[in-house]
Amino acid sequence: MERSFAGAIALVGRATGPVSQHLGSFVDLLIRQQFVAAVVHVKTLHAMAFDRWLAKHDVDPAALSEAHIRRFARRRRRQRGPIRPETRRREVYDVQQVVDFLRSRGVCAESIASTTPVEVLVAAFASHLRDQQGLASPTIERYTIATRQFLENRFSTGAVDLHTLAARDIVEFIRGQVAHLTPPGLKCVVTAMRSFLRFAQCRGEVACELVAAVPAVATWATTPALPRAISPDHAQRAIDSCDLGTATGLRDRAILMILARLGLRANEVISLQLDDCDWNGGQVRVHSKGGRECLLPMPDDVGGAIAAYLERGRPSSDDRHLFLRSTAPISGFMRGSDAIGSIVKYALARAGANSPHRGSHQFRHALAVRMLRGGASLAEIGEVLRHRSPQTTSIYARVDIDALRPLALPWPGGAQ
Repeated sequence: MERSFAGAIALVGRATGPVSQHLGSFVDLLIRQQFVAAVVHVKTLHAMAFDRWLAKHDVDPAALSEAHIRRFARRRRRQRGPIRPETRRREVYDVQQVVDFLRSRGVCAESIASTTPVEVLVAAFASHLRDQQGLASPTIERYTIATRQFLENRFSTGAVDLHTLAARDIVEFIRGQVAHLTPPGLKCVVTAMRSFLRFAQCRGEVACELVAAVPAVATWATTPALPRAISPDHAQRAIDSCDLGTATGLRDRAILMILARLGLRANEVISLQLDDCDWNGGQVRVHSKGGRECLLPMPDDVGGAIAAYLERGRPSSDDRHLFLRSTAPISGFMRGSDAIGSIVKYALARAGANSPHRGSHQFRHALAVRMLRGGASLAEIGEVLRHRSPQTTSIYARVDIDALRPLALPWPGGAQ
């Protein structure tokens, strides 16, 4: 049969299994998500194979679970020979997509999460970080990953008794992380451990001495490192490298303009919604750390870049995120992903631009440096960058080397 949308719709019309009545809606969803016809055709074939397998084994759709997906993946096709490993992986992914779709329609129950003692405690810790400390979702995810590793390393799947924890347990765990983590990653683990132990201390399960037993990560500088900012010329070269004749180029240019002119963090760009652009007021609403929101002025060039993307580049979609993926499924970028960092990396490579690193944060640093050299105060810079603490902004006081040089004391015994 022809690999077209009409062909896929005709295929599901032949299905007779227990989920056949929902496969038409599943294909409609794939088409709305702008998958190409060939991909829709293959996903339809896999969905129908799963439907036939459910009928053969008399599986009630209401009882569907991941165990059925695993059993389906292990089946054998005697008539056409064995299934190739890459085909089997693709098939399992597509069948999981079908099951997720059925769950969204209430056909089958949600996946039952693990309820081991470790998972129960980690879930309570995550709720504490979100509700009591107001941390952002990516931060909560990093902290809970480190905490889960520590607890599983110490208690496995058995009962969790924090009263039995000793300082050596914590030290040994952190030492074990040294071999495969960079210093920033190791610092995140250490911070996560301190946060978890303080949470446990509030619950009366550990003593305050145990919190103090978390070792510090060695650093060889007595002051924070200088912010690494991309130069204005190279930032502009990255922006100009975007192909304005393509939808992806229009999107990437708008994102780079926002990074360079407004200094947004990567997750703040990902979180932008269509309704956050106030075109009459010339403002943009930013969803910042800790659930805070603030309004920033929208410069003309930024507004023009966003408008060009909306008019000529943004795919038609029900998704309300301002920036969408360029490949199916057409939707907003996933929070916590490195999508913005990837856009920056490829733009720098296209432009042949020199940069201190390949991430998006260098544009934020560049904005602060430019404001400082333009005469802005640290308080004004902190307001634009939405810092909660003046201490965070103070690192930029050491960036303007020319302004600091006259303050340096003469070297004893040097030339007069």
